[in-house]
Amino acid sequence: MCDNQFTVKPIGYVRSKIKWTPRHEYNWDGIVSEIVVDSSLTEALYRLEESSHIIVLCWMHKAVDPDKIAFKVSYKGDPKRPLVGLFASRSPHRPNPVGQKLVRLLKLKDNVLQVEGLDAVDGTPVIDIKPYIPGYDSAAEATMPPWSDSR
Repeated sequence: MCDNQFTVKPIGYVRSKIKWTPRHEYNWDGIVSEIVVDSSLTEALYRLEESSHIIVLCWMHKAVDPDKIAFKVSYKGDPKRPLVGLFASRSPHRPNPVGQKLVRLLKLKDNVLQVEGLDAVDGTPVIDIKPYIPGYDSAAEATMPPWSDSR
């Protein structure tokens, strides 16, 4: 096990009408929000708008609660589903609360990205942005356990 510490620096922040959400079941599909990237990084966004979708990595700062980290959780927080290990779930209560979401890029103007479907509340730190590459970011033969669903 590595005992090294390191720092993750936000590259920007989410601007959203959603200020808080009590559960992760909130339907984010139609939610439009903005990612305001640090202006010193504007050049790094060059030609990103040519992609229809991007992958956004966020630090789920409001989900960090050391008392809620459990090694086994109900899948999707649904007690009717079986318990699974934390790393077999998408629980926001994690040792490192990194969120990843594939979103539609609607518009890029200067250092502001307008996106649809980002499941992050207002003020969430963004730690990276990557273009979605279909052949690279999807697994043609991926399988899921029967107790899960495809979303």
